[in-house]
Amino acid sequence: QVQLVESGGGLVQPGGSLRLSCAASRNIFSISTMAWYRQAPGKQRELVASITSGGTTNYAASVKGRVTISRDNAKNTVYLQMNSLKPEDTAIYSCNTRIGINVYWGQGTQVTVSS
Repeated sequence: QVQLVESGGGLVQPGGSLRLSCAASRNIFSISTMAWYRQAPGKQRELVASITSGGTTNYAASVKGRVTISRDNAKNTVYLQMNSLKPEDTAIYSCNTRIGINVYWGQGTQVTVSS
């Protein structure tokens, strides 16, 4: 079992920045890919970014150049640094991992971009 706990969401003005954190209950980064997803009201959940156990990153086209995913193995934490935020980035952001056949999700953190 793995618990994932997100934090760092909030209200930010357009053009602002936020850093989201996802803390895992145990060290899983060496064996699994970590990912951030988001879901806006009335829209399907979409992948924002992912980082493999080897450190390879992947980004959605809509956030590339504005978002950076990283991890701190010592803290069992994955981060999502988001810059130049836009109103369309407003969503609930959740972290995710898959270990074997099991998929784990955090509870999500709300990001609202509005003036």
